Amino acid sequence: MRYRTLGRSGLKVSELCLGTMTFHGQGEMWSQIGKLDQSGANEMVKTAFDAGINFFDTADVYSEGRSEEMLGQALRDTGLPRNEVVVASKGFGPVHDGPNGRGASRGHIIDACKASLKRLGTDHIDLYQLHGFDAETPMDEQMEALDILVKHGHVRYAGVSNWTGWQIAKAQGLAERRGTAPLRSVQSYYTLAGRDLEREVIPAIRSEGLGLLVWSPLAGGYLAGKYTDQDGSEGRRANFDFPPLDKDRADGVVRRLREMAEGKGASVAQLALAWLLHQQAVTSVIVGATRLEQLTDNIGATDIAFTDEELSVLDEASKLPPEYPGWMLERQGGNA
Repeated sequence: MRYRTLGRSGLKVSELCLGTMTFHGQGEMWSQIGKLDQSGANEMVKTAFDAGINFFDTADVYSEGRSEEMLGQALRDTGLPRNEVVVASKGFGPVHDGPNGRGASRGHIIDACKASLKRLGTDHIDLYQLHGFDAETPMDEQMEALDILVKHGHVRYAGVSNWTGWQIAKAQGLAERRGTAPLRSVQSYYTLAGRDLEREVIPAIRSEGLGLLVWSPLAGGYLAGKYTDQDGSEGRRANFDFPPLDKDRADGVVRRLREMAEGKGASVAQLALAWLLHQQAVTSVIVGATRLEQLTDNIGATDIAFTDEELSVLDEASKLPPEYPGWMLERQGGNA
């Protein structure tokens, strides 16, 4: 297991992060993703830590708060030292029915973070992220809310999730101008089957010095090879077909991965994860599992190396179609 700094910070996180969206399964949507009980969660957390994973990600909306509770309990049950683990959580989504029960206003984010601290049973969250962009709340207020949490010691580092490139750049500019806590990371969807991030977000991340945390690296299980040439009646996507993707392109990617997997003695999922670990912009890849064997298989991705030729084959199978102004920038040499 390798460790990388989180953007322009001194915090070191493992190249794989254990996601806890599969913990508990409270609520109609979350039950489609996973239903791990506390003993199963404990086993996942201990197995991950023993393999060198020091990074654990959750959110207040996962299983309506039960995921945070179970992660906190798992850390205590397994006796893992708090100063050796990096706990990340997120706030933004709806937590009650009132008009201020969601979003990134100062009031909601501070309340949401304090509630997350209580559920996790810890005095601080190492990385606290805005789970989405709030178009109704001024961006300076969103950044000030994160700054307050950092200054009060509730949060060590701030990040965002599912933001666009211009939003990231503007937020960093506001933080620099006002002397408030800057963003250190962006959590985004990025896979061989969905490389849209490369158009604008990754250039912004590089420009502003942020780390990239990847969610759903197997495209909701599609890049594990479960769905191509099958009826799709098993697995998560059978009940929860998300994230959206171009299935024709994804099928082509899976075919290439299957060919390589046979030669490397690895699983299709391992190769899909390993490709992400070869991308310079990626800091950590968030993996989630409903079974222990899935987690151990994912961990094996850290041992896989690609040749330049293999990377070229995968790039050709998964590359994005040209889009303006990208094709004009390339023609003019502006994105070299």
